[in-house]
Amino acid sequence: MAKSDLFGPSLWDEYSNKVTSLMNNPQHQGEITEEEAAAHGNKLIVADFGAESCGDAVRLYWEVNPETDVIENSKFKSFGCGTAIASSDMMTQLCLGKTVDEAVKITNIDVEMALRDTPDVPAVPPQKMHCSVMAYDVIKKAASLYKGVDAESFEEEIIVCECARVSLSTLKEVIKLNDLHTIEQVTDYTKAGGFCKSCIKPGGHEAREYYLVDILADVRREMDEAKMKAAAEAGLGGDFEKMTLVQKIKAIDAVVDENIRQFLIMDGGNMEVIDVKEGEDYIDVYIRYLGSCSGCASSSTGTLYAIEAALKEKLSDKIRVLPI
Repeated sequence: MAKSDLFGPSLWDEYSNKVTSLMNNPQHQGEITEEEAAAHGNKLIVADFGAESCGDAVRLYWEVNPETDVIENSKFKSFGCGTAIASSDMMTQLCLGKTVDEAVKITNIDVEMALRDTPDVPAVPPQKMHCSVMAYDVIKKAASLYKGVDAESFEEEIIVCECARVSLSTLKEVIKLNDLHTIEQVTDYTKAGGFCKSCIKPGGHEAREYYLVDILADVRREMDEAKMKAAAEAGLGGDFEKMTLVQKIKAIDAVVDENIRQFLIMDGGNMEVIDVKEGEDYIDVYIRYLGSCSGCASSSTGTLYAIEAALKEKLSDKIRVLPI
């Protein structure tokens, strides 16, 4: 029976099947004792990490072969919600069979991606994403204990949000993976900027080298440029009027993505291209407004003009945009 059959559409449906399965039946929960590790000729490592932002904590056990540095057994204890249990279980699974140096390269994104049922659908709803981002810190702590070095010696990342310990590379990857458009979405998915807020934009109580507004703008620009490049390489950069219907729609979507869509999403709306019909004098582009745009007065005036102006400038001055 589907999860929504009992309760109707709800937040429950936003969790992947892997997450819900591991919430209820974790595969690696437990502990490893000194006696167990010694019996195998291995070294026991026990590392703790707690997320002050939400109160979740995890204890990671490694049984490491001192001759090969391979993690031959691993377990965890989680003091947190079901999402924290599922993500800790997957983190533990990813550690098994790796050397300590290989394990340190496991990122929070690796854990979240491994929990997805399909590559393009997040494993958990955005408000619970922060429960899945403790892996890197506890692994780094375990590795530092094994090697007898400072945990910060493994820190190769630039930390943008000190409160939630979110790195620059994680922010960029999450924005790209989930096609995020707003700071609010970035905070929902990563918790960056959700606490002291100094990392959101200049003017907070603590000056930062990197700010979320700039990172989001830079990544969105890179994504838009990549889309336009891909469109050009696919033959969409030529004469719009000579393109096939599919090529026309792709070219229109590329222009909308680059110039319009982010502003619609910021206001809680969106749009989609329904059809393109070419006449003697006009190329009619039929669109459908989504979300808040569908009932907005501007959808037939200012917004419509902006969409049409962008398409005329980038593709063809014969374009006429018609909402349906």
